[in-house]
Amino acid sequence: MGLMKKHETLERHSLALTLGILVTVAIGGIVEIAPLFYLENTIEKVEGMRPYTPLELAGRNVYIREGCYVCHSQMVRPLRDEVERYGHYSLAAESMYDHPFQWGSKRTGPDLARVGGKYSDTWHVDHLKDPQSMVPESVMPPYAFLADNTLHYETIDDHLKALRFEGVPYTDEMIENAQADLIAQADPDADYDAQDALVARYEEAAGREGSVRIADYDGNPEKVTELDALVAYLQMVGTLVDFSTYEADDLDNRR
Repeated sequence: MGLMKKHETLERHSLALTLGILVTVAIGGIVEIAPLFYLENTIEKVEGMRPYTPLELAGRNVYIREGCYVCHSQMVRPLRDEVERYGHYSLAAESMYDHPFQWGSKRTGPDLARVGGKYSDTWHVDHLKDPQSMVPESVMPPYAFLADNTLHYETIDDHLKALRFEGVPYTDEMIENAQADLIAQADPDADYDAQDALVARYEEAAGREGSVRIADYDGNPEKVTELDALVAYLQMVGTLVDFSTYEADDLDNRR
């Protein structure tokens, strides 16, 4: 009863209640924030992560421009039903080079955190051009115009420079060769030396082979389109980390 009477005192005096709330919040904030000052990095480094290639980055820019994040999240929560449907739960390291990240909180369509390699390039092209032809119940609008839009990549090196300012480890060599790397990844018939240089640059950054895929993503060899870039981006999402080295354990306790 004595404690309740003291609480009543706070309830009757708004100033005392306000001060009590501020003190409580300040203590809680210090307990949560102070330890972060002693950590060099709050994200665990994971083998396989690398910066986006210029073509993938251009595709990500198209993805953001068209508002794909509004209907598709890119974060698998550590819950049993999510892991069984989408795959291994998302790691913080997977978004370490995303500015901004694409986690999202709305799923009109499925989560795309593990979409890379799940479908063929042709499937993605057909789906983006006419979603209902691939998924009859889909409410997604068509993006066929992306196949006609030539990809303008004249300033892609500036995008890499800006991201390096944000902490993404793009090297001078990556920035200098950004346009050539973009063309090399979108054209399987491009100069093999240019392709080898692209693969070497980004797979060395990943510390793992096989993370850079070269293809005519939209099936149109005449030009590099926005559809090329978008499919290239979608095909790498969730593929950089080798999840055979991880186990989604203790899921019963994460519900």
